[in-house]
Amino acid sequence: MKKLLTTAAAVAIAATAASAQDVTLRIQTHYASEHPSGILAAQFADDIETMSGGAIDIEMFYSSSVVATTETFDAAINGILDCDMTGGAYQTGKNPAFQFVGDIMGGYDTPWQQLSWLYYGGGYDAAQELYNAQGMQLIGWWIYGQESLSSSKPLAGFEDLKGWKFRSPPGLETEIFEGLGAQPIVMDFTEIFTALETGIIDGADASGLSNNVGLGLYDLVNHATYPGFHSMPSDHLACNKDVWDGLSDAHRRIIDTAMQKLSLHTALSNEKKNAEAAAMLTAKGVTLHNWSAEDRAAFRKGAQVAWDDWATRSPEAAALVESHRKYLSDLGLLSQ
Repeated sequence: MKKLLTTAAAVAIAATAASAQDVTLRIQTHYASEHPSGILAAQFADDIETMSGGAIDIEMFYSSSVVATTETFDAAINGILDCDMTGGAYQTGKNPAFQFVGDIMGGYDTPWQQLSWLYYGGGYDAAQELYNAQGMQLIGWWIYGQESLSSSKPLAGFEDLKGWKFRSPPGLETEIFEGLGAQPIVMDFTEIFTALETGIIDGADASGLSNNVGLGLYDLVNHATYPGFHSMPSDHLACNKDVWDGLSDAHRRIIDTAMQKLSLHTALSNEKKNAEAAAMLTAKGVTLHNWSAEDRAAFRKGAQVAWDDWATRSPEAAALVESHRKYLSDLGLLSQ
């Protein structure tokens, strides 16, 4: 009997060892491993591996090292990767509706409000239809907060946008700012500094305040909007749907829980970093412009004109715009 029990135990241990790495997920993020978001992504991977007792192995690829950032979603669809940790806004070519799960532009004030739309405003189900149609499953968001505009000229309020020349990403943002009288110029990140030094542009939309400090923008300009109001990107975790459906309920629950922790700490850590950056910049003599509720409302009104244009481009975009508009109204951020 003792020999039988010993043999059974050995078989059980061997089976456990054999299955310890039976799930491997290959995930790519556009963040570098040393970037604050890359460090949080590494913690996310470690949380999954620890909570699963080693049954899930995460291979995290940083700095878009497997494929280009914009190709990460397709790489997951086609099985080159299993999951994408970039953002939905890169996929507007597939469906314009992806803009409204990637960066709503002029929508919510805080990450908490935007996340509440996803989990309590019907957003998750609405977005899931969009992802599932591409063979993908949306797991969750990690939102670092409002971005700040950087400028060589004051941006004290809505009227200061008129004639303001700045680096802008393409798409919805360019259309919003053009409609408000600004002069957005689409250019790559690498061109911002020369363009500022030569006066081709007056400012730039790059990232959040702390990240802008890291980029060195405030060595060239001395005005910024803070807290921001115009852009709050939602980075996502989206996985190949067949891969996701093939996981056990327990494994899916572990990944979802780790993702929600990542969401929390992304927002919390960036709030602290931005506050520290704001104090440092103020001491340095950079002027931070906190727009009034009236100016923010004026910007949102202008943004909605562009939203409505995008809503005509696909039924899914129309549905998401309506969903956001209703929830923003529920939160008191839009008037009916």
